[in-house]
Amino acid sequence: MTDLSHAPSIYLQGAIAEHDTEALTLGLTLPWREWRMPLWGGELRGHWDLYLSRWFFKGAARHGGTLVLGVTPTLRLRPDGGSSAWFWEAGIGVTLADQRYHPAGQEEFSTRFNFASHLGIGINFGARRQHELLLRLQHVSNAGIKKPNPGLEILQLRYAWHF
Repeated sequence: MTDLSHAPSIYLQGAIAEHDTEALTLGLTLPWREWRMPLWGGELRGHWDLYLSRWFFKGAARHGGTLVLGVTPTLRLRPDGGSSAWFWEAGIGVTLADQRYHPAGQEEFSTRFNFASHLGIGINFGARRQHELLLRLQHVSNAGIKKPNPGLEILQLRYAWHF
């Protein structure tokens, strides 16, 4: 039986954030096939996370929203020499929005280009570990390249199917 937990995946992700913001994301992960290394008794691997998000929020004068395109190189650590169904992950990538994020009563992002970093914990399940649930905390900001830089904390829940 083949373990698919290291195979490419497609995913759907829901999120909630500060300032009555919600997001829905469709994405794809592409593993770094040959790259892996032992770390702390586990196995560290990497993948590219490519996604398109729709952020929904109450804007200054109306309901607002923005489309966010992102790419994040991500590292994933599995305990037990890499055989555990559980994993930790972390990544830092970039995003580009179709317009600046500006929820009602809050400071507007000064850039459409931002950085996105995250930490998460997840599990693969199913006969071939083809299903995945992942809980992540993401921070999005422009890293101080332009003021103001209010940033946004986002709690995300992802379901992925590995193929």
